[in-house]
Amino acid sequence: MLSIKVFHFNPFGENTIIIWDETSKGVIVDPGCFSPAEEDKLFSFITKENITPTAILLTHAHFDHIFGVPAVVKKYGIPVYMNPKDRIIIENNTLMSRKFNLPDAPTGFETTDISEGDTIQSGEAVYEVIETPGHTPGGVCFLDRKHGILLSGDTLFAGSIGRTDFPYGDYDSLIVGIMDKLMGLDGETEVIPGHGPSSNIGRERTHNPFLQPFNEKEEEGDWDSEGISIDPFI
Repeated sequence: MLSIKVFHFNPFGENTIIIWDETSKGVIVDPGCFSPAEEDKLFSFITKENITPTAILLTHAHFDHIFGVPAVVKKYGIPVYMNPKDRIIIENNTLMSRKFNLPDAPTGFETTDISEGDTIQSGEAVYEVIETPGHTPGGVCFLDRKHGILLSGDTLFAGSIGRTDFPYGDYDSLIVGIMDKLMGLDGETEVIPGHGPSSNIGRERTHNPFLQPFNEKEEEGDWDSEGISIDPFI
């Protein structure tokens, strides 16, 4: 059994996610803690829950998702896993953060390369790397098949998809990755995105307006005479 805690950090309400198991081993996903107060909030929770962080998982390298990386590495001395195709994003983060009148994002931390099909184990959880470029060139999702959890970063949101109008974005690549690699997952797979509320694959398959080819009535569920779901969870 896994436990999950989602923090909403920095001016963009970025989801910093902690997932840990009964052995207390866990991962920190996209540490976007922006200020000393947010860092303290994250560290205090980890101490309170007696969690042993084993890795930082980066779904992508936009500045709002990596602000806290140096502080977390300094605190716990754990590896940072990132697709190397996003190094160009790190190189351009200073320009991006300044456009939003924010402090320069960190650039000098070391990362361990990951790519499609790699796995990262932390206690009972095994996270499979799924490359879903488009929001950024090296954007990935992390899938724990055993526990039915997809960490989708800024690839897939509840009712939306990642924006592709930033430098190095690619709409076609994003849609292909979502359709080919995510929509075929088990419908009960929980989707925990980089911003906003969680969802599941089944709900996004049928209700996400950006994924129209999949917006067809599910075979199971309660439907009224006009074919509209009366199940609040579909």
